[in-house]
Amino acid sequence: MLDSDFHRGRRLRMKPGVRAMVRENEIRPADLVMPYFVVETDDAGFRKPIGSMPGQFQLSLQQLEKQVAAAVKNGLQSVLLFGIPKEKDEQGSQAYADEGIVQEAVRRLKDRFPELVVITDVCLCEYTSHGHCGIVQKGGEILNDPTLDLLAQAALSHVRAGADIVAPSDMMDGRILALRETLDDNGFASTPIMSYAVKYASAFYGPFREAADSTPKFGDRKTHQMDPANSREALREAAADLDEGADILMVKPGLPYLDIIRQLRDTFDAPIAAYNVSGEYSMVKAAAQNGWVDEERMVMEMMTSFKRAGSDIILTYFAEDVLGWLNK
Repeated sequence: MLDSDFHRGRRLRMKPGVRAMVRENEIRPADLVMPYFVVETDDAGFRKPIGSMPGQFQLSLQQLEKQVAAAVKNGLQSVLLFGIPKEKDEQGSQAYADEGIVQEAVRRLKDRFPELVVITDVCLCEYTSHGHCGIVQKGGEILNDPTLDLLAQAALSHVRAGADIVAPSDMMDGRILALRETLDDNGFASTPIMSYAVKYASAFYGPFREAADSTPKFGDRKTHQMDPANSREALREAAADLDEGADILMVKPGLPYLDIIRQLRDTFDAPIAAYNVSGEYSMVKAAAQNGWVDEERMVMEMMTSFKRAGSDIILTYFAEDVLGWLNK
């Protein structure tokens, strides 16, 4: 007979009820944020499939409302909005237009679903004719400081429309302070900022650029997004954003940077968000469509890994799917 002094870990794995009782991390509907792409169009029925992201669409305002209504009925509590305007210019003026597409989407969703948490992406890349996240001077340099005021104007217009949280994704230096001061000075001191604090220059964004129509017309974004090789830099960026007034820190992408999520969790007390980005989504969808993987099991394992690494919030294109699986 075996000596009983060794550890018998299987005792807590033998029955489903016991496994559930001792489970350390759990995915809840409140953890999930579903991103949507809303297009400025006169076609109320506009619902364009995003080829590189199976199951995702560019949506008119009317179709957005319809899609969100079904998701809310299934338990969705939070959304992130990206806007695609009819017209673009070098200044990205539709990003901060009071009647812009995101601003109209916010009004529509908050009127229909007052309890829904509406988060807006704050950046210029979807709105500029050149596709970059800031003002571009002759020669192609992206200007940091002149961009800050435009980002702050965009955030203010979103909050005036009813946004609950603004999420600047541009990675310009000082943008959190610019947003915080502008919101505070205009009576919105209580509006949280979810900062894309640690955003890497990643190959995993490829499908997003089709979805948001935001591919740069020249160059790349390596002068403002972070080098994937760096981790200590992530702590500096996060600390700076907290000092400037950020309320939530985001790591983007999520899956290749679980180590960064854990470092932020161990260093800061602020809520941590992970963005499960388009490339991560598309790889799983493609493999599942070929019958190579069990999509539900794989996705739920991914979601759990974000929580285990230390995330409080998960932004994911799988949110609607996950809600359906949780409700089974």
